[in-house]
This record gives sequence, C-alpha cells and structure tokens, in this order.
Amino acid sequence: MCASLQAIKYTPGHLRILDQLILPHESILNAQDGFHAIRSMTVRGAPAIAIVAALSLAVELSTLEPLSEEETERFIIKKLNYLVRARPTAVNLSEAARRLTNLVCQTSEGKRKAYLGAAEKMLLDDVRDNTAIGDRGAEWLLKDLPSDKKIAVLTHCNTGSLATAGYGTALGVIRSLHKLGRLSRAYCTETRPYNQGSRLTAYELVHEGIPSTLITDSMVASLLCQHDITAVIVGADRIVKNGDTANKIGTYQLSILAKHHGIKFIVAAPLTTVDLTTDTGKDIEIEERKGEEVVTFRGPVLKDGKVDTNEIKTVHIATPGIATWNPSFDVTPAEYIDAIVTENGVIERKASKCFDMTECKI
Repeated sequence: MCASLQAIKYTPGHLRILDQLILPHESILNAQDGFHAIRSMTVRGAPAIAIVAALSLAVELSTLEPLSEEETERFIIKKLNYLVRARPTAVNLSEAARRLTNLVCQTSEGKRKAYLGAAEKMLLDDVRDNTAIGDRGAEWLLKDLPSDKKIAVLTHCNTGSLATAGYGTALGVIRSLHKLGRLSRAYCTETRPYNQGSRLTAYELVHEGIPSTLITDSMVASLLCQHDITAVIVGADRIVKNGDTANKIGTYQLSILAKHHGIKFIVAAPLTTVDLTTDTGKDIEIEERKGEEVVTFRGPVLKDGKVDTNEIKTVHIATPGIATWNPSFDVTPAEYIDAIVTENGVIERKASKCFDMTECKI
C-alpha cells in the first residue's frame, strides 16, 4: 500500500501545505498567509486547520528580530486571536490557540522557544492520535462480527491525510479496516458544494489503492437501501458536552438515513475537537460562506485524462441572480450517533440518548 499523503510539511522556519483547491504545495510565510489559507479552504479539516495556524505563526516567529519576553507574549497572543477568526466552527483552532496562549503566559523566559516547541509537537501528536483513532474505530466496528467478514462503509467530506497531519480520523478508521483486510469497499459522497469528497477523499482512496466508489450526495438513501453498508463514519469540527456534533453540511441528513436503515453512525475525532464548555449543539456557531461556492465550481482543467494544475477554471453551474444559502456545517444530535471514537477509546451513546463527553477528557 502506498504511503499516506502528507498535506503539511514543516521544518523549522519553513511551512508548506498542500493546496487543496488544486493539490500542489504552497509555502506559508507568516500568520497572515495561514489565515488566508484557512479562510479560503486551501487547507481544511479541523485538525489540519489548528496545526497550520500554529505553525504559520511559528514560521513568522522564527524570522522575527529578537523581541523582549513581554513583546513576544503580546505578539503571539495578538496573532493567535487573529488566526482564530479564520474558521469559527472548528473548535480545534480555538482550543489550540487557548493552550498556546496559556503556555506562553506561564513561561517566564524563553517564550519564543516554548511556543515553537509546542507548535511543532502538534504535528507529531496528531499523526499518533489519528492512528489510534483509526485502530480503535476499526476494532469497535469488528468486535461482534465473524473474523472473516469484510464490511462496506460510507464516509462524508474529507477526514484523511489531507484534513490532518496524517492518517486521518474517519478515513483513518477506513485505512485501519483496509490494513486488517476487513474492508470490502469504502463509499464516499461528493460533498457539495465544495466537493471535498470527490476532489480529496476520492484522491486519497485511489492513491492508497483502497477499494472505493464515489456517489453524489443525493444517492445516499438509495445506497443504504440497496447495498450492505455496515456503518457511516464521519469526522467532526466540534463535539459538545452531550455529544451533539458539528460537521460538514450534509452530515445531519446522513445520520437520519443511517438511523432509518439500522446502520451504525460513528463520529471519529481527536480529543481536541471535544468542547466541554458548550452543553448542546444549539449553542454552536455555524459558519456561513459565500454563495459563489454554490453556484460555481473552481478547479483544474482535465487534459488527456490528466489534471493540469497550471490551468484553473471557474465554471458557473447555476442561473445568475439566484439567491443562495451556504452554511458550511450542520449539527447532528447525539441521539443519532451510535459511538464517538477518540484516541482514548470509544464512547457509546447512553440510554438517555446522549453522551457524557467528560468521560473522554480524563
């Protein structure tokens, strides 16, 4: 099997990210570059957003003229507050900013060095945690099945190496199933309007030789009705105290369909996605994006069966003048989720139709 894609490449003072609009890497030189990469969705996926934000500031810090400890602290806090505004729904970003701010404030000397070390460690920790999520999720799915049974699963949006530091969360579970020889097929939705499924998840699945099939978002009900699907596996941008989960728009309707068809619905996400300060999903701020994402498609041109990243086109796919509504996320109520997988283990839904997410923060 081919090695996982590497969407974030960092060496001290140098950060390159995979441009997920057209796929080649581009350099990030400072926090402003990081902000625009996150905001424009050149980089996306809750874990990757937090890591790129932290490392973009690390790159800028490493090139600054020496500052006093007080000036360094003020500079870092100002930049972190700025970066958090890029994507408000993904809690990983604000959580990382909070932890890094606390570290810098509590460090009396060597604030710059402390920040750089912590930001770099985020990259390493994410790969380790994602691998654990993948293995734990696969183990939970297979625990009551015959040892020779292979399963088919459906995933939504992109939650793999392109959305994290490596391996992935929901796609990490799929990777682990494939590694164990227990995956018959992975289905992925196109994930309108930004097409993260058709552009990114499909790319990763093909790259790694995982048996896979792409469907449009409107085909999910028919797929679950006509095919033997064991589970729907998704990621998360925020999981609140009772288990309500914000994820890419379209996730909520998948959970309803899974419930109707008696199919397991699993959320796979790192602990950094868990927000214990918010009680229910009603209090999650949902980011709304520009309508042009709905009425246009921007991407590289296909020439002779190959993607030409040197030529990018924007194609209008709707009648000019039509009004749009473009929430980037929706909230899946806990009662539609069977299990939440983190690097610490699997939490199953309680009889009360909710979760106690404090269990996973021990």
